[in-house]
Amino acid sequence: MKSTLFFRTALAAVLLLGAITATAHDFEVNGIYYKVNDDNTTVSVTYKGTYDYDYIGEYSGSVTIPASVTYSGKTYSVTSIGEDAFSGCFSLTAVEIPNSVTSIGDWAFGECGCLKSVNIPNSVTSIGSNAFAYCSGLTRVDISDIEAWCNITFSSNPLEYAHHLYLNGSEVTNLIIPSTITKINNYAFFGCSGLTAIAIPNSVTSIGYCAFADCSGLTAIAIPNSVTSIGDWAFSYCI
Repeated sequence: MKSTLFFRTALAAVLLLGAITATAHDFEVNGIYYKVNDDNTTVSVTYKGTYDYDYIGEYSGSVTIPASVTYSGKTYSVTSIGEDAFSGCFSLTAVEIPNSVTSIGDWAFGECGCLKSVNIPNSVTSIGSNAFAYCSGLTRVDISDIEAWCNITFSSNPLEYAHHLYLNGSEVTNLIIPSTITKINNYAFFGCSGLTAIAIPNSVTSIGYCAFADCSGLTAIAIPNSVTSIGDWAFSYCI
């Protein structure tokens, strides 16, 4: 009986030690940490740490994420920025995201107070909750395609902090929604105070929750007869 109890206690200790020393990443290349996804052909950018707060400050300055990375003779496509990947990296100032990335996870850049700019490529289809929370230094979000931006599923929006959206280097002030868009998603332009006017085409039938909330510079908007629903808080604080 005593030997069985000892074995179970020892096994529990080994398992706990393994949990404590297990790293968040599978490998590192050129200072960026990666986790291999379940498909074993793609990777997510992650943090180094063995537990939640080990990654704080891991990345600094300007970081360029590659579209693919090779490790131990195998090449992986970089398809996502994982949950908490850059969270708490207070010295991070800029990040270049490749066109291979399709998702940005929850709190991916949370509390990166010195982050000044971020580009969101056309490949991104989802941005997680609080992905850019407390990025108080953020001044601009760069994109190259309004249609791709409108098709993102937002759980949060970096414009909440950046306030200014740039399309191919020029700030978007007079926004023209493409005629290919049928729905303006939740949070799509939340916090974009640089907008002064918006034109919505007849293809659009709904405007989502908080879609234009806190667009404080907005002075004119044309809403066509095709729109049959406008979500809660869609135009809140458009003073």
